[in-house]
Amino acid sequence: MSAGDRAYQQGRYAEAERFFATALERAERAGGAQDPRVALSLGLLASAYQAGGSYGKAEPLLGRALGIAEGALGPDHPEVAVTLTALGSLGAAQGRYAQAEPLLRRALAIDERVLGPEHPEVAQTLQVLAALERRQGRYVDAEVRSRRALAIREKVLGPDHVDVATSLAGLAALYRPQSRYVEAEQLAQRALAIREKRLGPEHPDVIAPLVTLALVYVEQGRWAVAEPLARRALAVAEKTLGAEHPDVATAIEPLAGLARERGRYAEAETLGRRELAVREKALGPEHPDVAAAVTGLAEVAVLRRNAAQAEPLARRALAIQEKTLGPDHPDVARSLRVLGQAQDMQKRYAEAEPSFQRALAIDEKRLGPESPRVALDLGGLGTLYRRQGRFAQAEPVFRRAQAIGEKVLGPEHPQVAASIVDLASLYRDQSRFAQAEPLYQWALTLQRKSLGPDHPDVAESLEEYAVLLKQTNRETEAAPLEAQARAIRAKTP
Repeated sequence: MSAGDRAYQQGRYAEAERFFATALERAERAGGAQDPRVALSLGLLASAYQAGGSYGKAEPLLGRALGIAEGALGPDHPEVAVTLTALGSLGAAQGRYAQAEPLLRRALAIDERVLGPEHPEVAQTLQVLAALERRQGRYVDAEVRSRRALAIREKVLGPDHVDVATSLAGLAALYRPQSRYVEAEQLAQRALAIREKRLGPEHPDVIAPLVTLALVYVEQGRWAVAEPLARRALAVAEKTLGAEHPDVATAIEPLAGLARERGRYAEAETLGRRELAVREKALGPEHPDVAAAVTGLAEVAVLRRNAAQAEPLARRALAIQEKTLGPDHPDVARSLRVLGQAQDMQKRYAEAEPSFQRALAIDEKRLGPESPRVALDLGGLGTLYRRQGRFAQAEPVFRRAQAIGEKVLGPEHPQVAASIVDLASLYRDQSRFAQAEPLYQWALTLQRKSLGPDHPDVAESLEEYAVLLKQTNRETEAAPLEAQARAIRAKTP
């Protein structure tokens, strides 16, 4: 057991499995199948399997360990709570949230009653329960539990303990989808520093804070900072866990998002398909993380104007998410937004509008009215209104999207530039050319600065501006803009 624990702490999970399996055999020979040491060995072996991504192997071991512990020690023993927490953690990793939560609540009740409210085991169960709530989009509940777990660990274990880093990393992962970027960045950096110092720079536990930091920077448009972190996370995952571990897919996610944002759509699709393949093999076809990977591929298809490919992907993701996460999860909103874009491209406006409206309602409720994801929903809805000639409805929607982007992401973020282009095209469609033209020029300046001169969004803005120039009988000025757009399109079909 001691040798296995050393290997486990060092991230050598395959080696830990071998030691724990041998410990299990010896415990069974020495004490019989119901010996408490058998239960302990089963739990340790299951933890090594779970860390190595072998969830199917871990579950029956934990079920057996629970039965032994309850029989030998009683239903309210702390060792029973440890096994319940392990089962809940495994269920959360497998996406079986409804089964996992009562196990974790029972474990928490045992720990608080027997060990006291400030015991490290209480913090461990709180942390796992908070991660479960975060996955379900229950951010308020998750924050309360995460902060309590962090407070216990800092008080009892000290500010630089690896368990403190776990709480910090969990809070960072919680704040990132809420666009609380400053807090998420600070927490993830602190978690990373502790883990690098205590565990080393290539331990599997550095992957999570690296991924969170990379995703924060991708969403903020800080791509040059994001890329090396994401690539480092992937390299650590592949080296320490193997190419088919779920954490490899987790590390691919920010790289795929980075490629999407940079307009490198072929690369984004390749990365997205690899992420999906790893997740499907490790987690099964109906896991929420599989659905998220499918949605990412649908987003790439929308960017490539391939509505026929985007729609079935979005519908597949939506079906998984509604089944496993419920109808009001932010991931559901993301898939609905992509579905609305695919329907809009096919001029199926009557179908697209409720998709956008439902996405907007979910994001406003779960993420707040100033989330950048709300701005994306508004952009899709405003474009739908514009194409239908519903100009009076479109303008306040576009202006609100722009205001959210400027406040949360900054005035030079690519998402803000996209909102400015939307507003310019709305004015152009109404022949309000004097208002539209400076907006196109402003947006192009922002896009060239933040995206680079050869990004597909620059090509689209050039094409939209050229339409205005033609409408105002300035074909000579429009021609070079169209030529620039064609050159960009040739580089990124």
